[in-house]
Amino acid sequence: MIKANCTGCQTSLTRRGILAAGAAGLVSMTLPIVPAEGAQHQDGHGLAQTVSPTPVVATRDGARIFYKDWGPKSAQPIFFHHGWPLSSDDWDTHMLYFVGKGYRVVAHDRRGHGRSSQIGHGHDMDQYAADVAAVVERLDLHNTIHIGHSTGGGEAARYVARHGKGRVAKLVLIGAVPPLMLKTPANPGGLPIGVFDNLRARLAANRSQFYLDFAGGPFYGYNRPGSAPSQAVIWNWWRQAMMGGAKAQFDGIKAFSETDFTEDLAGISVPTLVMHGTDDQIVPFADSAPLSANLLKNGTLKALENLPHGMCTTHADLIQSELSAFITT
Repeated sequence: MIKANCTGCQTSLTRRGILAAGAAGLVSMTLPIVPAEGAQHQDGHGLAQTVSPTPVVATRDGARIFYKDWGPKSAQPIFFHHGWPLSSDDWDTHMLYFVGKGYRVVAHDRRGHGRSSQIGHGHDMDQYAADVAAVVERLDLHNTIHIGHSTGGGEAARYVARHGKGRVAKLVLIGAVPPLMLKTPANPGGLPIGVFDNLRARLAANRSQFYLDFAGGPFYGYNRPGSAPSQAVIWNWWRQAMMGGAKAQFDGIKAFSETDFTEDLAGISVPTLVMHGTDDQIVPFADSAPLSANLLKNGTLKALENLPHGMCTTHADLIQSELSAFITT
Protein backbone atom coordinates (compact mmCIF):
# COMPACT_ATOMS: atom_id res chain seq x y z
CA MET A 1 0.00 0.00 0.00
CA ILE A 2 3.01 2.21 0.50
CA LYS A 3 4.82 2.74 -2.78
CA ALA A 4 7.85 4.74 -3.74
CA ASN A 5 8.23 6.08 -7.25
CA CYS A 6 10.87 8.68 -7.86
CA THR A 7 11.59 8.28 -11.55
CA GLY A 8 13.89 11.04 -12.70
CA CYS A 9 14.09 12.79 -9.34
CA GLN A 10 17.90 12.51 -9.31
CA THR A 11 18.62 13.66 -12.84
CA SER A 12 19.15 17.29 -11.91
CA LEU A 13 22.03 16.44 -9.56
CA THR A 14 25.57 16.69 -10.93
CA ARG A 15 28.54 14.60 -9.90
CA ARG A 16 30.26 17.80 -8.78
CA GLY A 17 27.27 18.70 -6.56
CA ILE A 18 27.26 15.31 -4.91
CA LEU A 19 31.03 15.42 -4.28
CA ALA A 20 30.74 18.93 -2.85
CA ALA A 21 27.99 17.86 -0.48
CA GLY A 22 30.04 14.87 0.60
CA ALA A 23 33.09 17.04 1.25
CA ALA A 24 31.01 19.42 3.36
CA GLY A 25 29.74 16.47 5.38
CA LEU A 26 33.30 15.25 6.01
CA VAL A 27 34.34 18.69 7.20
CA SER A 28 31.41 18.86 9.60
CA MET A 29 32.35 15.47 11.03
CA THR A 30 35.71 16.88 12.17
CA LEU A 31 34.11 19.57 14.34
CA PRO A 32 33.45 19.11 18.08
CA ILE A 33 30.01 17.62 18.56
CA VAL A 34 28.94 18.46 22.10
CA PRO A 35 31.23 20.66 24.22
CA ALA A 36 30.75 20.39 27.97
CA GLU A 37 28.65 23.03 29.64
CA GLY A 38 30.77 25.88 30.93
CA ALA A 39 33.93 24.47 29.32
CA GLN A 40 36.65 26.88 28.26
CA HIS A 41 38.79 26.95 25.13
CA GLN A 42 41.53 29.14 23.73
CA ASP A 43 40.57 31.51 20.93
CA GLY A 44 42.96 32.61 18.18
CA HIS A 45 44.56 35.17 20.52
CA GLY A 46 45.23 32.72 23.32
CA LEU A 47 42.38 34.05 25.47
CA ALA A 48 40.04 31.73 27.37
CA GLN A 49 36.40 31.79 26.26
CA THR A 50 33.44 30.09 27.95
CA VAL A 51 31.37 27.78 25.74
CA SER A 52 27.61 28.38 25.93
CA PRO A 53 25.56 25.63 27.58
CA THR A 54 24.72 22.90 25.08
CA PRO A 55 21.00 22.32 24.43
CA VAL A 56 21.10 18.65 25.43
CA VAL A 57 19.24 16.68 28.10
CA ALA A 58 20.86 13.53 29.50
CA THR A 59 18.28 10.84 30.26
CA ARG A 60 18.48 8.29 33.06
CA ASP A 61 19.45 5.51 30.64
CA GLY A 62 22.32 7.44 29.10
CA ALA A 63 20.77 9.02 25.99
CA ARG A 64 21.59 12.63 25.11
CA ILE A 65 18.56 14.41 23.66
CA PHE A 66 19.21 17.51 21.56
CA TYR A 67 16.60 20.26 21.60
CA LYS A 68 15.88 23.75 20.25
CA ASP A 69 14.36 26.42 22.47
CA TRP A 70 13.60 29.74 20.78
CA GLY A 71 11.67 32.81 21.88
CA PRO A 72 10.78 34.53 25.16
CA LYS A 73 10.98 32.19 28.15
CA SER A 74 7.88 33.86 29.59
CA ALA A 75 5.76 33.19 26.46
CA GLN A 76 3.36 30.28 26.02
CA PRO A 77 5.35 27.27 24.77
CA ILE A 78 4.62 25.24 21.65
CA PHE A 79 6.41 21.88 21.61
CA PHE A 80 6.86 20.26 18.17
CA HIS A 81 7.30 16.47 17.74
CA HIS A 82 8.85 15.31 14.45
CA GLY A 83 8.06 12.28 12.33
CA TRP A 84 10.10 9.19 11.42
CA PRO A 85 12.99 9.15 10.51
CA LEU A 86 13.57 12.90 10.61
CA SER A 87 14.65 15.52 13.17
CA SER A 88 13.47 18.75 14.74
CA ASP A 89 14.67 20.50 11.57
CA ASP A 90 11.50 19.31 9.87
CA TRP A 91 9.61 21.87 11.97
CA ASP A 92 11.90 24.85 11.23
CA THR A 93 9.41 26.67 8.98
CA HIS A 94 6.66 26.47 11.59
CA MET A 95 8.96 27.25 14.51
CA LEU A 96 10.10 30.43 12.77
CA TYR A 97 6.49 31.35 12.06
CA PHE A 98 5.27 30.92 15.64
CA VAL A 99 8.32 32.44 17.32
CA GLY A 100 7.58 35.43 15.10
CA LYS A 101 4.10 35.51 16.61
CA GLY A 102 5.54 35.77 20.12
CA TYR A 103 5.44 32.15 21.24
CA ARG A 104 8.24 30.15 22.83
CA VAL A 105 8.91 27.25 20.44
CA VAL A 106 10.63 24.01 21.40
CA ALA A 107 11.50 20.87 19.45
CA HIS A 108 13.81 17.93 20.08
CA ASP A 109 15.57 15.26 18.03
CA ARG A 110 14.15 11.90 19.10
CA ARG A 111 16.73 9.51 20.57
CA GLY A 112 18.84 8.02 17.80
CA HIS A 113 17.69 10.72 15.37
CA GLY A 114 19.27 13.98 14.23
CA ARG A 115 21.80 15.33 16.72
CA SER A 116 20.69 13.17 19.64
CA SER A 117 22.97 10.29 20.60
CA GLN A 118 22.77 7.09 18.55
CA ILE A 119 21.93 4.96 21.55
CA GLY A 120 21.10 1.34 20.77
CA HIS A 121 18.09 0.84 23.03
CA GLY A 122 14.86 2.49 24.12
CA HIS A 123 13.35 2.96 20.68
CA ASP A 124 9.72 2.54 21.73
CA MET A 125 6.85 4.89 22.46
CA ASP A 126 7.10 4.61 26.23
CA GLN A 127 10.70 5.78 26.15
CA TYR A 128 10.01 8.42 23.49
CA ALA A 129 7.38 9.93 25.79
CA ALA A 130 9.70 9.73 28.80
CA ASP A 131 12.40 11.57 26.83
CA VAL A 132 9.93 14.34 26.02
CA ALA A 133 9.06 14.56 29.70
CA ALA A 134 12.77 14.98 30.51
CA VAL A 135 13.05 17.92 28.10
CA VAL A 136 9.82 19.47 29.38
CA GLU A 137 11.02 19.20 32.97
CA ARG A 138 14.46 20.61 32.14
CA LEU A 139 12.85 23.66 30.52
CA ASP A 140 10.07 23.82 33.14
CA LEU A 141 7.35 24.14 30.51
CA HIS A 142 3.72 24.71 31.51
CA ASN A 143 0.50 25.53 29.64
CA THR A 144 2.16 23.98 26.60
CA ILE A 145 0.64 23.24 23.20
CA HIS A 146 2.01 19.97 21.81
CA ILE A 147 2.00 19.45 18.04
CA GLY A 148 3.01 16.08 16.61
CA HIS A 149 3.30 14.90 13.02
CA SER A 150 3.16 11.22 12.03
CA THR A 151 5.25 9.21 14.54
CA GLY A 152 5.56 12.46 16.48
CA GLY A 153 1.78 12.44 16.85
CA GLY A 154 1.96 9.09 18.59
CA GLU A 155 4.78 10.32 20.78
CA ALA A 156 2.84 13.47 21.69
CA ALA A 157 -0.32 11.51 22.50
CA ARG A 158 1.55 9.13 24.80
CA TYR A 159 3.37 12.00 26.49
CA VAL A 160 0.17 13.96 27.11
CA ALA A 161 -1.66 10.87 28.40
CA ARG A 162 1.10 9.64 30.72
CA HIS A 163 3.24 12.64 31.65
CA GLY A 164 1.35 15.80 30.76
CA LYS A 165 -0.99 16.30 33.71
CA GLY A 166 -0.95 19.93 34.76
CA ARG A 167 1.46 20.96 32.00
CA VAL A 168 -0.54 20.71 28.75
CA ALA A 169 -2.98 23.25 27.31
CA LYS A 170 -3.79 21.70 23.93
CA LEU A 171 -2.73 18.90 21.59
CA VAL A 172 -2.53 18.73 17.78
CA LEU A 173 -2.13 15.48 15.85
CA ILE A 174 -1.16 15.92 12.17
CA GLY A 175 -1.07 12.93 9.84
CA ALA A 176 -0.53 10.98 13.03
CA VAL A 177 -0.14 7.22 13.49
CA PRO A 178 -2.76 6.71 16.26
CA PRO A 179 -4.82 4.81 17.12
CA LEU A 180 -2.98 1.82 15.51
CA MET A 181 -1.42 1.38 12.07
CA LEU A 182 -1.07 -2.40 12.04
CA LYS A 183 -3.87 -4.64 10.81
CA THR A 184 -5.13 -6.88 13.61
CA PRO A 185 -8.40 -8.70 14.32
CA ALA A 186 -9.44 -5.66 16.36
CA ASN A 187 -8.19 -3.24 13.68
CA PRO A 188 -9.19 -4.80 10.34
CA GLY A 189 -8.66 -1.56 8.43
CA GLY A 190 -4.97 -1.36 9.31
CA LEU A 191 -1.98 -2.11 7.10
CA PRO A 192 -0.68 -5.71 6.96
CA ILE A 193 2.62 -6.53 8.66
CA GLY A 194 4.18 -7.14 5.24
CA VAL A 195 4.11 -3.40 4.54
CA PHE A 196 6.31 -2.72 7.55
CA ASP A 197 8.52 -5.74 6.92
CA ASN A 198 9.18 -4.26 3.48
CA LEU A 199 10.20 -0.94 5.03
CA ARG A 200 12.63 -2.74 7.32
CA ALA A 201 14.09 -4.78 4.46
CA ARG A 202 14.64 -1.73 2.28
CA LEU A 203 16.21 0.23 5.13
CA ALA A 204 18.62 -2.60 5.91
CA ALA A 205 19.54 -3.19 2.25
CA ASN A 206 20.24 0.40 1.14
CA ARG A 207 19.10 3.03 3.59
CA SER A 208 20.32 5.97 1.51
CA GLN A 209 18.48 4.95 -1.66
CA PHE A 210 15.37 3.92 0.27
CA TYR A 211 15.11 7.33 1.89
CA LEU A 212 15.66 9.12 -1.39
CA ASP A 213 12.87 7.10 -3.01
CA PHE A 214 10.54 7.52 -0.04
CA ALA A 215 10.84 11.30 -0.01
CA GLY A 216 10.66 11.52 -3.79
CA GLY A 217 7.58 9.33 -3.95
CA PRO A 218 4.68 8.83 -1.52
CA PHE A 219 5.69 11.01 1.45
CA TYR A 220 4.95 14.31 -0.30
CA GLY A 221 2.65 12.84 -2.94
CA TYR A 222 5.31 13.33 -5.60
CA ASN A 223 4.30 10.04 -7.21
CA ARG A 224 0.88 11.44 -8.07
CA PRO A 225 0.12 12.54 -11.65
CA GLY A 226 0.63 16.27 -12.10
CA SER A 227 2.78 16.68 -8.99
CA ALA A 228 5.82 18.95 -9.11
CA PRO A 229 8.61 17.37 -7.01
CA SER A 230 10.95 19.79 -5.29
CA GLN A 231 14.55 18.60 -5.28
CA ALA A 232 15.28 20.84 -2.29
CA VAL A 233 12.46 19.26 -0.27
CA ILE A 234 13.52 15.73 -1.22
CA TRP A 235 17.16 16.30 -0.32
CA ASN A 236 16.32 18.06 2.94
CA TRP A 237 14.24 15.03 3.95
CA TRP A 238 17.13 12.73 2.96
CA ARG A 239 19.63 14.91 4.85
CA GLN A 240 17.63 14.71 8.07
CA ALA A 241 17.05 10.97 7.76
CA MET A 242 20.72 10.16 7.11
CA MET A 243 21.77 12.18 10.18
CA GLY A 244 20.07 9.62 12.38
CA GLY A 245 21.14 6.11 13.35
CA ALA A 246 20.09 3.06 11.34
CA LYS A 247 19.32 1.02 14.48
CA ALA A 248 17.03 3.69 15.93
CA GLN A 249 15.20 4.09 12.63
CA PHE A 250 14.90 0.33 12.09
CA ASP A 251 13.45 -0.18 15.58
CA GLY A 252 11.27 2.89 15.13
CA ILE A 253 9.23 1.13 12.44
CA LYS A 254 7.90 -1.29 15.04
CA ALA A 255 7.25 1.59 17.44
CA PHE A 256 5.13 3.62 15.04
CA SER A 257 3.32 0.69 13.41
CA GLU A 258 2.54 -1.68 16.28
CA THR A 259 1.87 0.65 19.22
CA ASP A 260 -1.81 0.83 20.19
CA PHE A 261 -2.75 4.33 21.39
CA THR A 262 -6.41 3.58 22.12
CA GLU A 263 -6.10 3.99 25.88
CA ASP A 264 -3.91 7.08 25.53
CA LEU A 265 -6.45 8.84 23.34
CA ALA A 266 -9.37 7.87 25.56
CA GLY A 267 -7.57 9.33 28.58
CA ILE A 268 -6.76 12.72 27.04
CA SER A 269 -9.14 15.52 28.04
CA VAL A 270 -7.41 18.65 26.73
CA PRO A 271 -8.74 20.17 23.47
CA THR A 272 -7.20 18.23 20.60
CA LEU A 273 -7.15 18.99 16.88
CA VAL A 274 -6.79 15.94 14.62
CA MET A 275 -5.67 17.14 11.19
CA HIS A 276 -5.07 14.72 8.31
CA GLY A 277 -4.76 14.78 4.53
CA THR A 278 -7.21 12.54 2.75
CA ASP A 279 -4.52 11.52 0.21
CA ASP A 280 -2.06 10.44 2.88
CA GLN A 281 -0.25 7.38 1.43
CA ILE A 282 1.85 6.75 4.54
CA VAL A 283 -0.79 6.83 7.29
CA PRO A 284 -4.08 6.20 5.46
CA PHE A 285 -6.79 8.61 6.53
CA ALA A 286 -9.71 6.21 7.06
CA ASP A 287 -8.00 4.08 9.70
CA SER A 288 -6.40 6.90 11.65
CA ALA A 289 -7.79 10.42 12.05
CA PRO A 290 -11.55 9.69 12.27
CA LEU A 291 -10.95 6.88 14.75
CA SER A 292 -8.67 9.03 16.90
CA ALA A 293 -11.14 11.91 16.93
CA ASN A 294 -13.88 9.55 18.11
CA LEU A 295 -11.74 8.24 20.97
CA LEU A 296 -10.79 11.68 22.29
CA LYS A 297 -12.95 13.36 24.91
CA ASN A 298 -12.49 16.79 23.36
CA GLY A 299 -11.32 16.11 19.82
CA THR A 300 -11.96 18.01 16.58
CA LEU A 301 -11.39 16.36 13.20
CA LYS A 302 -10.09 18.46 10.29
CA ALA A 303 -9.86 16.53 7.02
CA LEU A 304 -7.80 18.32 4.37
CA GLU A 305 -8.90 17.12 0.95
CA ASN A 306 -6.30 15.52 -1.33
CA LEU A 307 -3.33 16.61 0.78
CA PRO A 308 -0.35 14.24 1.29
CA HIS A 309 1.38 12.98 4.40
CA GLY A 310 4.03 15.68 4.13
CA MET A 311 1.52 18.53 3.96
CA CYS A 312 3.29 20.47 6.72
CA THR A 313 5.93 21.17 4.07
CA THR A 314 3.95 21.17 0.83
CA HIS A 315 1.14 23.31 2.27
CA ALA A 316 2.87 25.11 5.14
CA ASP A 317 0.76 28.29 4.89
CA LEU A 318 -2.48 26.34 5.18
CA ILE A 319 -1.22 24.31 8.13
CA GLN A 320 -0.09 27.48 9.91
CA SER A 321 -3.49 29.04 9.37
CA GLU A 322 -5.28 25.99 10.80
CA LEU A 323 -2.90 25.81 13.76
CA SER A 324 -3.25 29.50 14.53
CA ALA A 325 -7.03 29.29 14.50
CA PHE A 326 -7.00 26.32 16.90
CA ILE A 327 -4.37 27.73 19.23
CA THR A 328 -6.05 31.10 19.65
CA THR A 329 -9.61 29.83 20.24
